[in-house]
Amino acid sequence: MTSEEIIARGLPEHVAIIMDGNGRWAKKRGLPRTAGHKEGLTSAKKIVAAAAKLGIKYVTLYTFSTENWKRAQEEVGYLMSLIKGHLRAEFEFYKKNGIKVEHIGDLSGLPADVQTEILNAKKDTEHFTGTTCVLAINYGSRDEIVRGIKKIVQSGVNAENISEELVSKSLDIPSLPPVDLMIRTGGEERLSNFLLWQCAYTEFVFTDTLWPDYNENEFFADIEKFQQRNRRFGAVPNS
Repeated sequence: MTSEEIIARGLPEHVAIIMDGNGRWAKKRGLPRTAGHKEGLTSAKKIVAAAAKLGIKYVTLYTFSTENWKRAQEEVGYLMSLIKGHLRAEFEFYKKNGIKVEHIGDLSGLPADVQTEILNAKKDTEHFTGTTCVLAINYGSRDEIVRGIKKIVQSGVNAENISEELVSKSLDIPSLPPVDLMIRTGGEERLSNFLLWQCAYTEFVFTDTLWPDYNENEFFADIEKFQQRNRRFGAVPNS
């Protein structure tokens, strides 16, 4: 299926991706895990560019979770350096594809230099009107919800005035729409504390493909799978 045919059939507004399998990809090749993460970044750029070409409005990438700090210090340090270097070097990529960068997660828990690069990337791309690429860095959905609830409590809202809409507005990006399609690579089939609130009625696609091997053609095929789903949102279709 061509990208034109996919567009004609209707697109998800928001695609979220759990980019799993970098370490296993490297291990299969006798390489250090860091090599898998580097190759995974190349895949991420290709998929975000493909999403921009289709006209998908939001792509959220699970880049570094609140649980990833438990990994070896060397690997965590490399990931922070990779994130920082990418944000600093890829302005032309974002400009060429009209991509706006956003961040979701606890910014204050990141190293100061990484915080700076995230804020710079957001500022430098804020006027782009194509796909919004949301980088989930130091992100955990439970953490996001708890931080959101704290904002509500601190604002003095009475319990009877708390609603789903208010909780949504208290999250890291209040304007971020619900996830239409969640893709997870690497063969695992779980959410791993990713966008729990936003995934209430998400369609899921799981693939055994390791993230560095995931390409534009498979992405298009996964979009097509989404387009074949009958989304009822809890309602009974008319007979």
